[in-house]
This record gives sequence, structure tokens and C-alpha cells, in this order.
Amino acid sequence: MKLLLIGGGGREHALAWKLQRDDPSLEIIAAPGNPGIAAIARCVPVGVTNIVALLDLARSEDVDVVLIGPEAPLAAGMVDVFRGAGVPVFGPTRRAAEIETSKRFSKELMLRAGVPTARAEHFTDATAAKAAVRRFGAPVVIKASGLAAGKGVIVAGSVHEADAAIDMMLRDGAFGAAGEELLVEEFMEGEELSLFAITDGSTFLPMLPAQDHKRLREGDAGPNTGGMGAYAPVAIGSDDIIETSCSRIIGPTLDALREHGRPFTGLLYAGLMLTEDGPKVVEFNCRFGDPETEAILPLMRSSLLDLIVRVAVGDSLAAAPPIDWERRHAVTTVVAASGYPEAPIAGSVVRLPAQPPDVHVFHAGTSAGADGSLIAAGGRVLAVTAVGDTLRQAAERSVGYARSVELEGKQLRGDIGWRELSRSARAT
Repeated sequence: MKLLLIGGGGREHALAWKLQRDDPSLEIIAAPGNPGIAAIARCVPVGVTNIVALLDLARSEDVDVVLIGPEAPLAAGMVDVFRGAGVPVFGPTRRAAEIETSKRFSKELMLRAGVPTARAEHFTDATAAKAAVRRFGAPVVIKASGLAAGKGVIVAGSVHEADAAIDMMLRDGAFGAAGEELLVEEFMEGEELSLFAITDGSTFLPMLPAQDHKRLREGDAGPNTGGMGAYAPVAIGSDDIIETSCSRIIGPTLDALREHGRPFTGLLYAGLMLTEDGPKVVEFNCRFGDPETEAILPLMRSSLLDLIVRVAVGDSLAAAPPIDWERRHAVTTVVAASGYPEAPIAGSVVRLPAQPPDVHVFHAGTSAGADGSLIAAGGRVLAVTAVGDTLRQAAERSVGYARSVELEGKQLRGDIGWRELSRSARAT
């Protein structure tokens, strides 16, 4: 079998790694890929939104299935084009992907479907948005409606901070077109949980819940990032919570999308807040999340490849068994470049120590130097995942390796999974 993987980040490296483990005979072509992916796949330098060139590549290589990693090609309608050309592809259509690419659409869909989420209003005018802030009160959440690389959400602790966030988006254009419309949203108290579900549009299979750490610095301080680490499983993601989330959130959302003429196939990511009233949706993503994917996949015993192929060719998941998981723990520590997230510095040499057992290094933002060296090419450079029999063991292995990576000015958090570790300590 031959598979074309679209993307070149840590998520795509983790996907390639898992798919190759599922079927060592699988031939993977990655576009554009990265030096880590190149160790297990053939990389072709085609950009992720160059739909015409990617379709030509899929046809010339006669691939059996296409897996799209990032959101940008989904937002651009790559699935629509590939399906129209008869190429099996895993992912949602452009209209279905609006569950992520338009927070306004997503919020309105949830409210119509009765899916629990925070109250919100949408604005393109700064004065009107600021008036809403005063109605909502602080703390309050300001969200860019469009795609902002995971950085378009600001939790404002005061009215002044909210006003500044509104000006930054609507008047200063900090997020470009993504911030031309924003949501003023009520602040929800609780702990966050990431829940993935693989779906054929009707039937879905939930994956292992994970928890992401968005803030740059330890103790959840500093600016929001695309994610500084994640861990799985999560004790608060109990069977009851997952069952409730599936019955009240995932299922109704898929039903609403189908009824809206936008059946969603692929991977639906629900970012949840576990409130006193139960789980509520913070946001949806239309693809595998990053860095949660790097934490979840090393614990997956079942074949991901089988599920991806079933969905891509249009088969039902109704007969597919529940996903089987290792009864272990995984922690992912992101190694970021100096200056991330505001102004990451690229071009520094990265040196990787030998990988011990149960440690997996996924390349998130790297390139190959002319002399064969490894170069930091993005804000998040590496995602270091370690697996252990306990969360503490996995955390120590992950951060220990991450700290041993040589990268000038590197940034990382040494407290990934701190809430879970605190829970464990209290329990003993």
C-alpha cells in the first residue's frame, strides 16, 4: 500500500511513525515532510496548500490513500478536490472544516444543536465588541474567528486587557484575516481535556483523552502558544466523562453537520472544559491536534492505518472494534526556539543525543543544513515523547531528554502533566 501524507510538522512525524509501525511494508510519501519524517518516508518538497501539485503527485505516484495533517489545506478545500478526482482522502470537506476555520459558524452550530458551550457574541466592530465585554464582565475570552495557528485566543483578566485584545485584532490586524471577526465569550471555570474522534460522518470512535499545556512557561504562565506539551491518559477523563462527551457533544455535532449538508469525515477534535455542569466545548478542530497526537499515538495498540483507510474509501466504522490502548503513560515535552511564540529565531543548529528506549523524538520545525546538520526552522522545533509505567516516569524521561537537546536559547517546560501529578500526590 502507498500513502501520501500532507504536512511537515511534529503531528505528521508522529502519524508517519505510527502508520509505519502498523504496517512496516507501507510506502509513505510525505509532502513536504521534514528530516525526521525522511527517516521513514520519501519526502517531496511540495507545499501543503499547493493543491494542484499535490493532486498531480498523488496521481503520478498512484497512491492508495491521502492523509492530510494540517488545517490549512482542509480550509482550502483539498478534500473536495481530491474526492472529485477519485482519490481516497482522510479529512473533512472545506464546508465541514468550518467547524474549526470559523469559530462563528462553530458556535452557531453548537447553539442550534444544543451542544454545551460558553455563551458568545461575534463582532467586526471594536466599539461594539468592547460594549459586549462590559456586559459579560471579566474575566472574559476574546477569540479570533478564523485560523490563527492556535494563538488567536486571549483570556483577559480585566476589561482593560480585553479592550487591548480587541484593538490588537480588529484595529491592528495582529492575526490578519483570521482576526477580522472575533468572538467575545464567557469565561469557563474548570480543567481542559482534548478528545479526538475518528469518524465516517455518522459512526465515530473516541480516542484516548489527553491534556495540552498552552502557556509558554511553567505553572501555566506567559503567552498562549500552539502547545508546549501534552500527556495521556488523564484521570479526569473518566469513562463517564467520555461517555457524556460522546453522547452530548461529539454525536450531536456530527448529526448537526450532516443535517446542515456538511457531513464530517476524518478526525474531529473536541477541546473540552470540564465545568461543574459537565463537559462543555471550548473549540473544535478539524484534524489531529498538535502536540496531543504525539502523546496519544505511542499508546495506541490498534491499527490507525486501518481506520484511516476505511474512512478515506468511504467504508463505515460501524463494524470496527473499539480502539485498544497500552495501559501506560505518555508525556510530550516541546522544545521551542528562542523568541517563541512572538518572534522565534530560526537557523540555529540542533544536536540530538542518542534516544533511550521508550523515548520518541518527533520533528516539529526542523530542516536539513547544507552540511547535513539539523537546523531549527520553526517556533516549535521538537516534540519529545516518553512512555512510562507511571506518569512520573514518563515525565522524567521526556523532560530529561528534552533538556539534553543542544539548541541555543531553547525553551521548554519541565512541568508537563503537573495537574495529574498533583492529583496523584494528593491521592497517596
